Amino acid sequence: MKPVYMINGFLDSGKTSFLTFTLAQDYFKIKGTTLLILCEEGEEEYDAELLKRSKTIVETIEDEEDFTLDKLRELDKQWRPERIVIEYNGMWNNKEISLPNDWVVEQQISMIDANTFSMYYNNMRSMVADMVRKSELVVFNRCDDLRDELGGYRRNIKSINPGADVVFEDSQGEIDEIFEEDLPYELNTDHIDLTDMSYGIWYLDMMDHLERYEGKTVSFLAMALLPPKLIKGYFVPGRMAMTCCADDMAFIGFPCKYDKINELKNKSWVTVKAKVTRGVFPEYQGEGPVLEAVEVKPAAKPKQEVISFT
Repeated sequence: MKPVYMINGFLDSGKTSFLTFTLAQDYFKIKGTTLLILCEEGEEEYDAELLKRSKTIVETIEDEEDFTLDKLRELDKQWRPERIVIEYNGMWNNKEISLPNDWVVEQQISMIDANTFSMYYNNMRSMVADMVRKSELVVFNRCDDLRDELGGYRRNIKSINPGADVVFEDSQGEIDEIFEEDLPYELNTDHIDLTDMSYGIWYLDMMDHLERYEGKTVSFLAMALLPPKLIKGYFVPGRMAMTCCADDMAFIGFPCKYDKINELKNKSWVTVKAKVTRGVFPEYQGEGPVLEAVEVKPAAKPKQEVISFT
């Protein structure tokens, strides 16, 4: 199987700069040929000496209709690469990409120019969502003078892809992203009351910064899910949340230990007061947030069942 590395991004988002840096690194050197497929012509060009040194062959596919399975098979037969890097055009269809059978996507990265992100997100949100939904890493570059906006940008990406790592870079390198000041509640208290407006942000921040909440108690309105495969003695209190559009929703919540599980009905509404801890669950592939119920009470269904991340 041949590993494929997908680098997504809109025009001039920094894809070429990122790949130029990557190709020059010792860890990226392997035996055999690297096939680099460019899906647009940016302002920057690849250095010929770097390409020669890294055994990289460049092929350009300028039109989306030419990015076909037959074309990729043709390039594979022509160059017989050991691996493939695709600098993909963010304006192209990200949902229905067909690759040869022995090409396997090893990693997908999205590059974003922080200066133009708001424009794309506000006007072409579904296209941004398609681009970052399968990305393990999202890199915002050119973040100079945009420090106050980064917390919101991060939440925008996490609402679409909660599992993505989000990195911010300015002219000095990577920015340490600490956004406590952006949270809609106080962290310097032992108990946090969550509202419909703050639940989604709390969920996202718990995924990345569990240490901020461990040992605290939280209260919130939730739907109680009783998944059949969940560990005995646990349920999942949570909410339906909209990611990028009304047709794209997901249930978000954390496993909660409760000694009166038998009193709960699946999909019933409850108010939960719980202590935040950490534990090992298969879904986390390691440790992650786990709640311990202090109090669970029946509640009325809210008028607005679906919440937003922002």
